[in-house]
Amino acid sequence: MVLNYIWIAFFVIAFVIALVKLIFMGDFSVFPDIMNSTFDSAKTAFEISLGLTGVLSLWLGIMKIGEKGGVINVLARILSPVFCKLFPDIPKGHPVTGSIFMNIAANMLGLDNAATPLGLKAMEQLQELNPKKDTATNPMIMFLVLNTSGLTIIPVSIMVYRAQMGAAQPTDIFIPVLLATFFSTLTGIIVTSIYQRINLFNKVMLCTLGGLCLLVAGIIWGFGQLDKDQMNIVSTTIANILLMTIIVSFILAGVRKKINVYDAFIEGAKDGFSTAVRIIPYLIAILVGIGVFRASGAMDMLTGGIKWCVQACGGNTDFVGAIPTALMKPLSGSGARGMMVDAMKTYGADSFVGRLSCIFQGSTDTTFYILAVYFGSVNVRYTRHAVACGLLTDLAGVIAAISIAYMFFGR
Repeated sequence: MVLNYIWIAFFVIAFVIALVKLIFMGDFSVFPDIMNSTFDSAKTAFEISLGLTGVLSLWLGIMKIGEKGGVINVLARILSPVFCKLFPDIPKGHPVTGSIFMNIAANMLGLDNAATPLGLKAMEQLQELNPKKDTATNPMIMFLVLNTSGLTIIPVSIMVYRAQMGAAQPTDIFIPVLLATFFSTLTGIIVTSIYQRINLFNKVMLCTLGGLCLLVAGIIWGFGQLDKDQMNIVSTTIANILLMTIIVSFILAGVRKKINVYDAFIEGAKDGFSTAVRIIPYLIAILVGIGVFRASGAMDMLTGGIKWCVQACGGNTDFVGAIPTALMKPLSGSGARGMMVDAMKTYGADSFVGRLSCIFQGSTDTTFYILAVYFGSVNVRYTRHAVACGLLTDLAGVIAAISIAYMFFGR
């Protein structure tokens, strides 16, 4: 519903601005520019979707091998001690714990198709424990905040889009996205724990969060010792080594489980093909809307206003061109994806803005969409502090993304 209003607003605002330019400024080129942008954007969207087919099929095939090879179950067992502390209101041994673990693990691996059904199942099981069926419980809110924080180990789709848009090294945002999503997830856990009065000062949580913070601090310190060129080379090399290691590990996990690895890959690859075809109308819709919005001059007015405010405060304005992606992300995943693609198309996939828009896309998830789908599936009307925690998590992800982008790709 939110995306519907946003899409309508793109066209209405563009039309009004174009009329003002025509009547008061005598700009006769504005309407031809808008119409040309609709055709160009539709063509670009189709070409991107068509080009995604091969790479999506490859990665979803690899992910299916990992899924059937038991990788998600392994991650669930590893995360079990931590999740028991984050969900103290869930009875020990309740089956919902397994669904939560599976959902989070699937999200971490970028298995969206597997994560959503598992998440909806977890919400149904949490609803069974809910004494007030129309009001969100603490475990429900913590579960959704972990989802909206967007914790992802492998940002496959973002790297695929970068490859399609001609990035020299599509994987160069791998480490920055991992760092940004870590900070958003950490913020989400802390903020929600404060609301719910969950004690994080216990051995398990201190060791886990403290260890992760030390690891991230070490990564940041290590990359801080390098200049921009070295940082880019090292980051890309590490990312490629990690990705190749994950691919081989998934295949070996499948062999260990004695599954037919080839057939599992084919099954996942078929999903990749259908996914690429399925996103064509959505990508065309959002890119045409953004193209009209940009051709009318509305996007320049929006970013110009933000840039003026930042300059007035004495800040660096290099990041402003990517802000539309950050603003759209809490509202719509497809909308933010369109903004990301538009930023790479306008500024270049390897530009600072192009890379930052990709980090924004990977640093958090679609807060309002997730809240609507998950709470709507169990008819919860009163969400309590879920929106506040989700938006604070988004804000932390945006701030972290900007800081990390300047560290890795800034001038």
